[in-house]
Amino acid sequence: MSTPTSAPSVLNPTPGNVYTAGPATGNEILIDGYELVVGLEVHVELATATKLFSASANHFGDEPNTNIDPVTLGLPGALPVLNRQAVELAMRIGTALNCTIQPCVFHRKNYFYPDMPKAYQISQYDQPLNVDGFLELPGGKRIGVERAHLEEDTGKSTHFGGAGGRIHGSTHSLIDFNRAGVPLVEIVSRPDIRTAEEAREYVSELRGILLAVEASDAKMEEGSMRCDANVSVHKPGAPYGTRCEIKNVNSIRSLGKAIEYEARRQIDMIEAGEAVRQETRHWDETDGRTHTLRTKEDADDYRYFLEPDLVPLAPSAEWVQAVADAMPVLPSARRKRLAAATGAPADGEAIMVVVERGQDDYVLAVGEAGGDIARALIYVKEAFAEDGAAAVPAADVAALTTLETSGKVTATQAKTILAEIVAGGGGDAVAIAKAKGFEAMDTGALEAMVDQVIADNSAAWAKYVGGEDKAMGALVGAAMKASQGKADGKLVTALLQSKRTA
Repeated sequence: MSTPTSAPSVLNPTPGNVYTAGPATGNEILIDGYELVVGLEVHVELATATKLFSASANHFGDEPNTNIDPVTLGLPGALPVLNRQAVELAMRIGTALNCTIQPCVFHRKNYFYPDMPKAYQISQYDQPLNVDGFLELPGGKRIGVERAHLEEDTGKSTHFGGAGGRIHGSTHSLIDFNRAGVPLVEIVSRPDIRTAEEAREYVSELRGILLAVEASDAKMEEGSMRCDANVSVHKPGAPYGTRCEIKNVNSIRSLGKAIEYEARRQIDMIEAGEAVRQETRHWDETDGRTHTLRTKEDADDYRYFLEPDLVPLAPSAEWVQAVADAMPVLPSARRKRLAAATGAPADGEAIMVVVERGQDDYVLAVGEAGGDIARALIYVKEAFAEDGAAAVPAADVAALTTLETSGKVTATQAKTILAEIVAGGGGDAVAIAKAKGFEAMDTGALEAMVDQVIADNSAAWAKYVGGEDKAMGALVGAAMKASQGKADGKLVTALLQSKRTA
């Protein structure tokens, strides 16, 4: 978004931007002895049919300057009317982020940009709708949420003739007012983030929440979710450093790279005896650097005053409760539920992927059908496309997990059977196994075959016995080849281990 710094928060509390850090705990993640401090401001366009204060359509990708009206263009005499759906979606976001929903007011934030026709933005200042919440990362750390307030979006300027699409050096610009007046919620975190990876996790988790509550499509590539990062560094126990704001990062990957670069830039400046100045910077994906956009700005620069054309907003207790009662199960709770059922870690890759795809209910259904739910989790994560689970009866997958866990087919054979079941939209695992001639070797035959593999691969066996664990792979591979894939790799490994220690 092309607007400058947000309303006052812990990220920009006073001129000078100096914070007091607590004592070092010994658990800090340091970069050359410096602690990184990050707070994020995420701007989310809401999935309303119309704009925040007018009846023009809220729709991405339409012909430029077609979704406009007198309110959007700030024409004399045009008055704003608040969109009830936008308020409700903002309340959903606040509820999902564990915020207090409170009476609020709108202010005019005054500044001139060509893509904001009124020369001011209607936003919320010291009395926002949602305050004092938190977002829990998959690993359990809580990141505080200072506020999540309603405001209107700006139009979009496109610059031509310059490098990187920036206004500097461009020959001309075009303005599209379709986005002007689109409802936004700006979610301002507390400066609780300590690594670039935590920042990526925060935005990824937030995106999952927004999709779950259907407040936004959260498409960073289309600009319906944009992120600004406030970055500073300091020595543990010393006052927090001067922060720099990186504007409008358009992907989670770029966010991490921008934070890492900016932290290094500030550390290098401090180590060289230079002072970091508070400023707004732009992340340039092409050269992997941040560049100065403008020097420090504070809330006083925008001459906030109450919006005279809008009355205070005070959601009733009944309305707030109705929103809470209609909330879906959020990704964090779904991950914990699936972890409890499967025994896998809630922040492990399998559960993260399956929940993100929305396939966790299917995995649970396989368990309810009598299948091994831990194996079902792996099957779905590795073999199912994003929407593939819906077409395959859970009972078919349950039957396959039973075949594998009972030792009637090997893991490799089960993978082949699963691929056929998925491709056919279902299938009888037992019949497929029989048709393919799949059967696991009995223990006696398997042990005899392993003995023969050891005899035939004496050099690899000598290395393995001598402590070279990598030689195990050659022995297991030889066993699988000798058995034509019928051997269970786990049992082969166990037999080899037992024979080495015998």
